Amino acid sequence: MSSTVWPVLHYDDPGAAVRFLVEAAGFAASVVVHDEAGDVVHAELTRDGGTVLLGGTKHDDGVHAGLHAGAVYVACRSDADVDAVHRRAAAAGGTVVQAPHPTSFAAGGPTRACTVADPEGNLWTFATYPGGG
Repeated sequence: MSSTVWPVLHYDDPGAAVRFLVEAAGFAASVVVHDEAGDVVHAELTRDGGTVLLGGTKHDDGVHAGLHAGAVYVACRSDADVDAVHRRAAAAGGTVVQAPHPTSFAAGGPTRACTVADPEGNLWTFATYPGGG
């Protein structure tokens, strides 16, 4: 089944965000739309069946005008996946908020997690908790 929930984040430099998330977090850019000046106005990034939408803060004519920093949780398949995202994110200029560590979330059992901030301050938590309690 395809993803039915698509978080939306807006960036001052959405092109840089696309590059960071593809390089650091293993997303694939499935759709990237540019304006006449070549700036990214809309992007759809996918990873393991999930999708996140990106837009630009300079395009302020839509319902998401003014939207900026947020947070996204990404379920990973393994501890090694969490560790790999952490390494790539740090190398790509992300800020490590929490290095990979064992933890548990209120809704689930043990998990391995790390959180990085992208260059514009959005928080991305990558962890092995698959959801569902």
